[in-house]
Amino acid sequence: MSDDEKDFKFKVIVVGDPAVGKTTLIRKYTTGTFQKDYIATLGAQFSNYEENLEGKKVRLFIWDIAGQETFEIMRQKFYKGTSGAIIVFSHAFNEKDSFNHLGKWFDELYEYCGIIPMALFGNKIDLVDESEMNHGTDKIGLDVEVNKFVNDHGLIGYFKTSALTGHGVIDAFQKLVRMLYFKASYE
Repeated sequence: MSDDEKDFKFKVIVVGDPAVGKTTLIRKYTTGTFQKDYIATLGAQFSNYEENLEGKKVRLFIWDIAGQETFEIMRQKFYKGTSGAIIVFSHAFNEKDSFNHLGKWFDELYEYCGIIPMALFGNKIDLVDESEMNHGTDKIGLDVEVNKFVNDHGLIGYFKTSALTGHGVIDAFQKLVRMLYFKASYE
C-alpha cells in the first residue's frame, strides 16, 4: 500500500476522575450530542470515529476508561497499544479534587504507555462564570497551576471544554488527532 492509500489508525484513551465528563466529551466529539444523565463507566467503553485529514482516512478508536479506584488494576490492560491520551478534570467548583489527581493520571499513563502525546481537558467550563474565566481567575483559580502542570509534564496543551455547550471540544480533540497524524506521517 502506498503512502497515498495509507489509512491511519490511532487508539486514544480518555482518563480522569469519575464524573468529570469523559463519556460526554467523547459523545459530543463523535456524535455532536450531549447525555444529561450520569451513568458511570464500568471498565471501559469504546467509540470508533473516522475523519479525513489532508485527504487521508484517520480512524480513531477512543477508549473511555473508568475512573473509579476499583478499576485501577483492570485499567493497566486497557492501556496497551495506546497512541495518545486525554486527561480530563472538572472546572466545576465542587469537583476541584479532580485537578489534584492529575499527577496520578499522568503517572499511570506514563508507566503503562510511555511517552505518548497527551492533552489536558478542563471540562465543565459552562459551570464557571464567564467574566471570571476571561480574567484567568476561574472559581477554582487554577489557570496558573494548570499551565505549570502542562509545561512540567510535556503535554501538548490545555483546553477548556464544555461537553454541554460544545465549547472547545472539537478544537481540543483535533489538536491531539493532528499531532498523532503528523507524528505517524513522519515515522
